Amino acid sequence: MPPETSDDAVPRVGLRERKKVQTRQAIRAAAYRLFAEHGYDATPVDRIAAEADVSPSTVFRYFPTKEDIVLTDEYDDLMADMLRGRPEGEPPLVSVRMVLHESLSAILNDPAQRAEMVQREQLVRDVPAIRARTHESFSLTGRLLGGIIASRTGRTADALEVRVFTAAVFAVIHEATMFWVEKAPEDDLLVLIDRSLRILNRGLDI
Repeated sequence: MPPETSDDAVPRVGLRERKKVQTRQAIRAAAYRLFAEHGYDATPVDRIAAEADVSPSTVFRYFPTKEDIVLTDEYDDLMADMLRGRPEGEPPLVSVRMVLHESLSAILNDPAQRAEMVQREQLVRDVPAIRARTHESFSLTGRLLGGIIASRTGRTADALEVRVFTAAVFAVIHEATMFWVEKAPEDDLLVLIDRSLRILNRGLDI
């Protein structure tokens, strides 16, 4: 018989998780400040750790590589939960669009988060090491979301259709975001993503 768990245990677990998120965010914010001031390559991890008031080992516990500081966030699990909650029978591309709107709206409407997102995408564009790591990061997120799409469409997670759909959607999001950062930062990113998804939806007929 498992030991009884007091009600006090639940808040403590929640507090630990909140502290983890706060630590990740503090490290990321410190890194972005230093990257903006000194450049990515000239900013070592120990400098980021000092700026965030943590040890270098703590940085690596949360982010296995320096590139992951830029690429890792708290949104994958949130988007996965949103996708699972979309109505049954809804076309997958519609579900993805609605999840993107729901998850990105708060970021884009907050000046600090919007600025951080722009800086992140500029780093992805400009730093070869981050661009290389981006592919791996997309693969992990793609497998997570692809598994949900598979379950909603009655296919296996490794089905060709699921893999192609997921890869195409991530390519669309990436290119729309790069266009936004490079060409139209004053525009609404969600409008650009919608335009791009419509191209995908009509079979790439331009």
